[in-house]
Amino acid sequence: MYPFSTSRLIHWFRYTLMATMAGLALQAAASVQVASAAPDFTLHAMKGPNTRLQELRGRVVLVNFWATWCGPCRQEIPHLNRLHEKYKRAGLVLLGVNVDDDPANAAAVAAKLDIQFPVLMDTDKKVSDQYDLQAMPSTYLIDRDGKVRYVHRGYLDGYEALYDKQIRELLK
Repeated sequence: MYPFSTSRLIHWFRYTLMATMAGLALQAAASVQVASAAPDFTLHAMKGPNTRLQELRGRVVLVNFWATWCGPCRQEIPHLNRLHEKYKRAGLVLLGVNVDDDPANAAAVAAKLDIQFPVLMDTDKKVSDQYDLQAMPSTYLIDRDGKVRYVHRGYLDGYEALYDKQIRELLK
């Protein structure tokens, strides 16, 4: 009746199940989890030298992924500028990772928004993939040992107060 034997169907089912489980395991491993080591990256800065995350060990790092087309990103950036100014002398490094395809457009918007912290370019989305971006903007707070301590996906008005509290905790 069926073009395949029962043993072939069972073999196919097992193969499909194993492939699905392997894919889910890889996807789970790629997701950045709180208390896990922050995935290392090196990105070109709009101004200045390339930046490598691992070289910032010993400092608290806030990594904010943003895009020019993202309204909440534009709303959040002035607040990030204030946090950068407030805590940079205390040891906070704030990095804006732009995910746009066009670096010239990103540079124009960064200038318009008067971004005061380093802006890094992730045009090929490799770092975005490492951090498993699921929302824009996405913010990761990394402690002095290089571990992810807080993950914030998206932005709502008032998040900056939460960021401030978490930054102070990590700087202690």
